[in-house]
Amino acid sequence: MTALLASVNNLHEAVIALEAGVDIIDLKEPANGALGAVADPLIRRIAGNIRGRVPLSATTGDLPLEAERIALAVEQKAATGVDYVKVGLPEGGDLAGTLLRLHRIATQGVRLVGVLFADQGIDIGVLPKLSAAGFAGAMLDTAGKKAGGLRRHADDQVLNAFVRRCRSLGLLSGLAGSLDTADIAPLLKLSPDLLGFRGALCRSGLRTAALDPQALAAIRARIPRGEPAADQAPIQAMR
Repeated sequence: MTALLASVNNLHEAVIALEAGVDIIDLKEPANGALGAVADPLIRRIAGNIRGRVPLSATTGDLPLEAERIALAVEQKAATGVDYVKVGLPEGGDLAGTLLRLHRIATQGVRLVGVLFADQGIDIGVLPKLSAAGFAGAMLDTAGKKAGGLRRHADDQVLNAFVRRCRSLGLLSGLAGSLDTADIAPLLKLSPDLLGFRGALCRSGLRTAALDPQALAAIRARIPRGEPAADQAPIQAMR
């Protein structure tokens, strides 16, 4: 089974997403960037209302790859009560030092999802490093939201290799990046653990606009619900 992840930026949108039957609610502020962070007090409020009904994730924001800066952001998000913290791993910067620092946080029980950006180049060789650092999962997204969606930057063969490598390492696999309804059928064939959406769920398809319940329902209808397969135990652990 592939789960539907919906990114929201306030409690009202979180309730809409919950009522629409999404599988994971992701707290992200699109106006602040690709992985724009929602303010911690608001995350706590949303978590207090939603926690326990579906898994929650939160993004750390678009940060440079600096170990202590990212570690601080991760610790702050983890303290809000979300189930997963999504960490952007952009090109450049100190990847080794950042993963070493985050490994210490992961060993304290914080579940991390590393976000790689397809429009900056896909290096599947990073995945074993995420696994070794104790990450729970990895996602492919796009950093630039005006240069097309994920499948413009990576063909299905590359995406399939990403999903398979994640699975072989015991990592959750997620695909996101300006996905639209036309992307769903081909991506479901790859069996990622989750597909992430924002713009396609919003009015006029604008990721910074408000969530559109009808658009969300249309996406939900295209992603079958059901019991996960035996080889998808990691996604079960999210529930």
